[in-house]
Amino acid sequence: MWKLLFIALAALLMSPAALAAAGPLDLTTSTVGIVAIIIFTAAYILVMGEERLHMRKSKPVLVAAGLIWIMIGWVYVDQGFPGVAEDAFRHNLLEFAELMLFLLVAMTYINALEERRLFDALRSWMVKKGFTYRQLFWLSGFLAFFISPIADNLTTALLMCAVVMKVADGDKKFIGMSCVSIVVAANAGGAFSPFGDITTLMVWQAGIVKFHEFFVLFIPSLLNYLLPALIMNFFIENKKPQAVYEEVELKRGALRITGLFLLTIATAVACHMFLHLPPVLGMMMGLGYLQFFGYFLRMTLPGSLARKRAMAERAGDMERLKRLGGVVPFDVFSRVQRAEWDTLLFFYGIVMCVGGLGFLGYLHLLSDTLYNEWSPTYANVALGLMSAVIDNIPVMFAVLSMQPDMSHGQWLLITLTAGTGGSLLSIGSAAGVALMGQARGYYTFASHLKWAPAIAVGFFVSIVVHIWLNDHLFHIFN
Repeated sequence: MWKLLFIALAALLMSPAALAAAGPLDLTTSTVGIVAIIIFTAAYILVMGEERLHMRKSKPVLVAAGLIWIMIGWVYVDQGFPGVAEDAFRHNLLEFAELMLFLLVAMTYINALEERRLFDALRSWMVKKGFTYRQLFWLSGFLAFFISPIADNLTTALLMCAVVMKVADGDKKFIGMSCVSIVVAANAGGAFSPFGDITTLMVWQAGIVKFHEFFVLFIPSLLNYLLPALIMNFFIENKKPQAVYEEVELKRGALRITGLFLLTIATAVACHMFLHLPPVLGMMMGLGYLQFFGYFLRMTLPGSLARKRAMAERAGDMERLKRLGGVVPFDVFSRVQRAEWDTLLFFYGIVMCVGGLGFLGYLHLLSDTLYNEWSPTYANVALGLMSAVIDNIPVMFAVLSMQPDMSHGQWLLITLTAGTGGSLLSIGSAAGVALMGQARGYYTFASHLKWAPAIAVGFFVSIVVHIWLNDHLFHIFN
């Protein structure tokens, strides 16, 4: 009797934080949970209609994220656990901050290289070589596939999109198809490398798959890109770009900024690989490299202009003298200002919306139902398909949190499906979302959607090939 009274008194005196320590409330069947799902669905429908509605994609998800977390906060305050919801929100905000800063630095470098006319020079080279649209389509795709394992799929997609837009110069159909191919190639290339995608990074960080073991996914990943590209190839006109060849002179520092970009990526990789620090630390440090180099360019500009004017005067090149008169100093912050802020705000909305739904219990419920009632293969394929709509980061986080009893081959399968499933829709991956901002009006949700069946062929074939080639790994458990 006294023991029961003591337990009851302890429960009454226990702090709300202690009561909530067991984990968040399960609100999946509550009115708040159902309303949150409705809000999220409505926001996504508006995002899908971006092209038709002429409304920036960040608007609906920003409002949806606010409403979902306001409802969560209201429930937890009402239950006496205000700190729990606050901690969960801050955790999701930190995830967004890392992603945003990483993307911001990548966009800044891309804009700086564009301002230094690197992409104009590359376009000029391609036009001079006489590449046809089909050759450009395959060249950009293969470059995206092989660069993304090193530079990550997001940075690679931004880089290759910038080149294609310069070469095609206003050809909406070709730019749209090339962007679809680049997204598929970048996501597929990122699936067989720990640095190619955030999901592979998470699995590697968790110690489930070793660094070298990811490379068994190379052939499945290659097929994931090749098959859709082969289908799309038949719909590309075999003509040459209308762009007229022009001699392009790189602005001062263009190649050195390229070198700094590579050094920035290497710093980010080294920070994570050797120091186990977030890659965003290396990226932000790389922004410092660019700022110091920008300072050097400004300080040495007068002397450089004087030498170039003297050379032009001796050669009697009046056109060059005229161009030198319009030179303005390099400004890093003007490059930051040109970043696609709609894309960054869209990321915030998506991360916070999905984080809120996960906190309500939906992601755990989904993963728990799949792995307990289905076989791991069907569950991993279903989650891969789901990552086309729900961001693959929280999907992978939910799976890692559950730690289902799966073989090594199954862990590689969820890595493959979560990494490439996002290619089915433009909003399913960071690369797709970023390109919708960079190639606004050319690459849209609708322009990507019509190639979803072709992308699905590559997705399912890559799964079958992985299961066949790496059959022995499905009998090895961690």
